[in-house]
Amino acid sequence: MALRHAVLAALLDGEYSGYQLAKAFDIGVANFWHAVPQQLYAELTKLEKEGLVAGRQVIQETRPNKRVFRVTEAGHAELERFATDVSKPSSIRDDLLVKVQAADRVDTGPVIEQLEERASAADGKIELLGQVLRRLRGDAAEEEFLRTGDRVGPYLTCLRGLSFEQEHRDWCLRTAGILRERQAHHAGR
Repeated sequence: MALRHAVLAALLDGEYSGYQLAKAFDIGVANFWHAVPQQLYAELTKLEKEGLVAGRQVIQETRPNKRVFRVTEAGHAELERFATDVSKPSSIRDDLLVKVQAADRVDTGPVIEQLEERASAADGKIELLGQVLRRLRGDAAEEEFLRTGDRVGPYLTCLRGLSFEQEHRDWCLRTAGILRERQAHHAGR
């Protein structure tokens, strides 16, 4: 997948400025695609040149003017084409896993700290994703929303992100606990 498809998918909800798009990425799209604001601005420029998004200037009285972007028919067609492509299986690429892999031969104190920091960060993301899910479904119960709600795609990707963060937090805490027990056991010898 290219960043272009993640940007096009994020713009399906309406017009966004580059700043708003970056915020949307932080909240929802970051579950499955990471991009810094500079990458997003550059991608918007490319997509506009290719006719996949259209931008327009918004005049603001009390703030600087801004450009907002929306997906064009060509952009929708590109997403349709992309949706038919076969997806590659995902894989984990995480330097913390390399550190845990080496835990038998390195000082585990810093590794334990990093695992606990990751667990804490995951807790923050879990809370944020819960808020996003509640906002997306409004007053509807989850099962009702999943059957009848508008724009179920963002909801489903947030559910995946929530599941990932919960599992990641649990793994980090368990691994930190195991390494701490082993550290204490080896110190007691």
